Amino acid sequence: MLIIPAIDLKDGKCVRLSQGRMDRVTQYSTNPAEIARKWEGMGAELIHLVDLDGASAGRPVNTKAIREIIDSVKIPLQLGGGIRDQKTAESYLSLGIDRIVLGTAAYEQPELIAEACRSYPGKILVSIDAREGKVAIKGWEELTAEGAIELARRFEDLKIAAIIYTDIKRDGMMSGPNIEETQRLAQSLKTPIIAAGGVSSLEDIRDLMEIGQYGVEGVIIGKALYCGELDLREAIELTRQR
Repeated sequence: MLIIPAIDLKDGKCVRLSQGRMDRVTQYSTNPAEIARKWEGMGAELIHLVDLDGASAGRPVNTKAIREIIDSVKIPLQLGGGIRDQKTAESYLSLGIDRIVLGTAAYEQPELIAEACRSYPGKILVSIDAREGKVAIKGWEELTAEGAIELARRFEDLKIAAIIYTDIKRDGMMSGPNIEETQRLAQSLKTPIIAAGGVSSLEDIRDLMEIGQYGVEGVIIGKALYCGELDLREAIELTRQR
């Protein structure tokens, strides 16, 4: 299982939100590129970037900070937030981003996912963020009536790289991942799953590794790393021991 540290960007700074709420922000660094170098130095093989302002605005906002991160590390980067058209995806890929994460666009413009997968095979991920099983979009500000599994099944034949599944109620709360719903989603699909939201301990990672057989191939970790509750090196070593 791949351990993927997260860097969430707001106003050019590295922050974390609680349950995706913009009014519950904790700032951890004014230098996101430095944080990226730290994660790389601790053994990360991939970093997950989110343009939080972009997710709300529907367009790229933290481009300067993203460029600085690209220039600072050699490991692959995946990026989501504010990518709502092919032109934006192309722009980020040309800058040096390795994989593009589409969330709101996956719900509102499924044809964009198909087009992006044809143009950039292996470089497109779909982010499905759910609150009580229902998909949330536009920076988690709008709740839809569609279920996570229902949305995910739309993309089964497109050969997307993976689906990132986030339980919003657990994100930033360090209350443990939603193992039951993550497993249910994974068992319903052929597409690999990357889990996100709530991971706070090595035990949480062990629990996710137990459902790896169903197609859960990675986990994104944020607040627990920044608070020091979880050591990135130890987390990576745990997965390598298995």
